[in-house]
Amino acid sequence: MSNNFKKCHELKVMRDPVHGYINVEYQIIWDLINAPEFQRLRRIHQLGGTYQVYHGAEHSRFSHSVGVYELVRNIIEKVAGLKDVLSEFEVVALLCAGLLHDVGHGPFSHAFEAVTSVNHEEFTDRIILEDTHINKILRETSEDLPQLVADIIAHRAERKLLTQIISSQLDADRMDYLLRDSYFTGVSYGEFDLNRIIRTLKVVDDRIVVKESGIHAVEDYIMARYQMYWQVYLHPTSRSFEMILLALFKRMRDLTLEDRNAMDSISFIKPFVSKGDISLKAHYQLDESTCLSGFMTLTECDDPILRDLSSRLLNRDLFKYQDVLDNDQMESIVASVRNLGYDPEYYVIQDYTTQILYMPYEEGVDSGIWVQMKDGSLVELSKASSIVHGFATGNMKEDSKVFFPDKVRTEI
Repeated sequence: MSNNFKKCHELKVMRDPVHGYINVEYQIIWDLINAPEFQRLRRIHQLGGTYQVYHGAEHSRFSHSVGVYELVRNIIEKVAGLKDVLSEFEVVALLCAGLLHDVGHGPFSHAFEAVTSVNHEEFTDRIILEDTHINKILRETSEDLPQLVADIIAHRAERKLLTQIISSQLDADRMDYLLRDSYFTGVSYGEFDLNRIIRTLKVVDDRIVVKESGIHAVEDYIMARYQMYWQVYLHPTSRSFEMILLALFKRMRDLTLEDRNAMDSISFIKPFVSKGDISLKAHYQLDESTCLSGFMTLTECDDPILRDLSSRLLNRDLFKYQDVLDNDQMESIVASVRNLGYDPEYYVIQDYTTQILYMPYEEGVDSGIWVQMKDGSLVELSKASSIVHGFATGNMKEDSKVFFPDKVRTEI
């Protein structure tokens, strides 16, 4: 196992609005950034349809991924005791995992997964382990590297400390997207003291814990997550966009089941709306630019439902929404939509969502944030913070809405 990883002939830097600079020391990181599968992330919005509400939210999965890499690099450099317990091989694997953790994402963020049953984590695993440019770059550095990088991202790594840095309740992924999404949406909900949190982290028993002096900074971080979810990520207008996307893909899937040639005009969509294996090539070719081009083609297709739904997406003519109260209300909405001439199968969509703010430790479950108290003892965060205890033991916040058109639409 190599412990002599090639460095760039000079430090590479990329300007970043959140972290100031993205610093690249290892050649493998620079090569991965320039790999086609990673460059594809430039063509995928970080926040799916949220730019329909917050027009500045045009940032990409690419910018988030290099941000997570930079945060991982900072954590390794600054968390007390961390560099001492990591080999160079593990350091490089962590940097690669931070960079590549979202490389399997499809267009329109998580909405795409809901409508196609394509799991971005599965494709991330495949892109790292199968025959791709990224796999080749990793293998040329070390034959063992692709597997460890994939295992860290997929929570399979034997050493839990490695995964904790990338994916836990206090990780580089969450910390970057809260700050980045807050910046680009123009809100302050996601702001917290990143530097303070990193300064109060340390390694104890091969686990990263928070010093007692960092509790307040972590409380702010958890509250930032809460506010961002309900004010930004789960905004009903953004969800309306996603519901139309859901209906559009459902219609394409239903038509394909009736006639396998139905989607020939946008053939790149076909693997995602028909049952069967999806190749890595098909996944690579599908980004938001190809989807939007396909939707434009559908605005002139023969099927009136596809024409209408694709035009709504392109022109932001979104569904109305209201809270779901009872069955009588739903029946009234269905009848109203049918009277307008729309098929409720595609034009009345219920969406239930909830968010778990913080998951305390459970026996046998790798969860929870641990705090080292002044006396040296380790205490789970919900027992060390009355604020977090209230979140962990209180009622889960839920939201159920129905989305539907409330007027006849004139085709453009």
